[in-house]
Amino acid sequence: MDQVMRMKDVVKKIGLCRATIYSMISRGEFPRPIRIGDRATGWRESELEAWLARRSAAREQASPFPKSH
Repeated sequence: MDQVMRMKDVVKKIGLCRATIYSMISRGEFPRPIRIGDRATGWRESELEAWLARRSAAREQASPFPKSH
């Protein structure tokens, strides 16, 4: 079962502040939260992991430095 993370945990995991996360959501650059209650939202941990993996892969492709082995 996929864990649902609340904003404070997302901020800790991702390392970005709330405002930056919501700004990125509005630009389509960050996963949208899911509604988990009347006044509560959260993010699926698997979606955050996939987002981090894509960011890491994009950084590796864009890096002008050769990989060291």
